[in-house]
Amino acid sequence: MRLLAGVFLVLWAVLPALAGELAGVMLPDQVQVEGQRLELNGMALRKVVFFKVYVGGLYLPEAMGDGQQILAADTERQVVMHFLRNLKGAELSEAWMDGLKANTPEASPEVRLQFETLCAWMSDVVEGDRLVVTYMPGMGTRIEVRDEVLGVLPGKPFGDALFACWIGPNPGPGKAFRKAMLGG
Repeated sequence: MRLLAGVFLVLWAVLPALAGELAGVMLPDQVQVEGQRLELNGMALRKVVFFKVYVGGLYLPEAMGDGQQILAADTERQVVMHFLRNLKGAELSEAWMDGLKANTPEASPEVRLQFETLCAWMSDVVEGDRLVVTYMPGMGTRIEVRDEVLGVLPGKPFGDALFACWIGPNPGPGKAFRKAMLGG
């Protein structure tokens, strides 16, 4: 019985360190991307009026609090979006395009076309679904929904423009969201 109590105490002490929690959503403190360990940099809650939309988590090779510095670095990065409500694919697509206009107004025609491709991949999501965006240097940005890879869009300019939707100068989810994703 003492051994069981000891194991429980060890687990109780370790488990909070193994995951971040926000609005009932648990995200691991670390993920692996192409053999690279990424750390949870920050978590944020996307709200519209009083509706909770999703919890976002930003993963980086090391903690960083400057969005421009993150975008300038050519290293692996990942955003996990855990949805707290149902959304139409059209709503997600509109948000991507608004984010592009707000944060990368001088985007190249290629990046604009890649955003159109991203929008074409978007389908409806339901509460509990996860959308994972992973930038990998030399490969591009992988888009996954419900653990299914939808595709990879090549090039750092696209990855930067997409991540700027969360951590750029005018993030769609708001500046408080960006601050939380940046660990603030």
